[in-house]
This record gives sequence, C-alpha cells and structure tokens, in this order.
Amino acid sequence: MKKINTFLAACLVIFLVACEGPAGPPGFDGLDGLDGQDGLDGVNVTGQIIDIEGTFSEANEFAIFFEFPQTIEVFDTDVVLVYLLFEQLEDSQGGAPIDVWRLLPQTRILDQGLLQYNYDHTFLDVNIFLESDFDLTTLPAGDTDNQVFRIAVIPADDLANGRMDTSNVNAVMGLLGVEESAIQKITLE
Repeated sequence: MKKINTFLAACLVIFLVACEGPAGPPGFDGLDGLDGQDGLDGVNVTGQIIDIEGTFSEANEFAIFFEFPQTIEVFDTDVVLVYLLFEQLEDSQGGAPIDVWRLLPQTRILDQGLLQYNYDHTFLDVNIFLESDFDLTTLPAGDTDNQVFRIAVIPADDLANGRMDTSNVNAVMGLLGVEESAIQKITLE
C-alpha cells in the first residue's frame, strides 16, 4: 500500500511540474474590423416615481388597485416601494407644507384595534390595502378618504450596492434623480 501511495505522489508531482514552463512569445494584434450597422436603442432603465390618490371603501374591499400605465416599464427584478403621505407639517419659514412620507407597511394603533396599510405588487400593478383586527367600516374618513401614496419603481441594479435608505423617500428620489415637480400625480376614481 505504501508503494502505491508513493507512486501516486510521484505521478502527481510530475504532472504538476509538467504544467509549468516559461511563457510563450506574445501574439500579434489583429486588424481592426469594419463598423457594423447601428442596432436598435435599448430600453432606458431608470427608476420612476408617481403619486396616486384614492379612497378605501367597502365597495373596493378597502383596497386601491393601480395598474402601471404603458409609459412606465416595470421588470420582474425591479423593486417597487410604496409610501403613505402620513401628514403635512407647517414650514416654520412660511413656505409650502412639508410632506411626511412613511414606507409601507405602516401599522397604526387605534381605539378600535390595529390598522395596517400594506401593499403587494407585480410588474403590472400595485394593490394597496387595509388590514385590521376590527371592522374596517368603522374607520373615520381621515383614515380612508383621499389617501395619497407615492410609488417608487427602482431598478434592481440601483439597489445592488445596498447603500440606500429605502425608508427615506428623499434618498430614493435622489438616487433616481427625480425632482418633486417631475412626479406624475394620478387621482383614482
């Protein structure tokens, strides 16, 4: 058995030594090829942000359904985030109100029990819905009517570095290069 191990070790050493040697001479550079025809432009993969406003009611089963328009291309790998306009604060310097956005899901503790604003999505749509441990028909209009949501569609490549705070809508807008004035606003019936 010892002779077999010695023989195998010798073969391995010979094999490994035989694989090494001096580098060969460098090859010659090839000739430049001819330019071909220009191809079709690719899809511009940039993030998008839109605001939607809708009302939760018993008729829509306390859900706001939004189908992405054809002007917004969403891929399976994209990240879709939804923010709730939670409140507006007065600007101490007399400017426009300051929006306070909260990333969903968002849970509120009410007298009736727990209320959660939540969502799910596909690359075709977003469904924002209410969940609770009580009867949703008892909610006051302030929790259901004319609710504003900011939907951010972020290419997965933009999140790959992991340095973005997705809970901060301003950080997301900065990453995507979207100005407040450029956000499309849609009111749902």
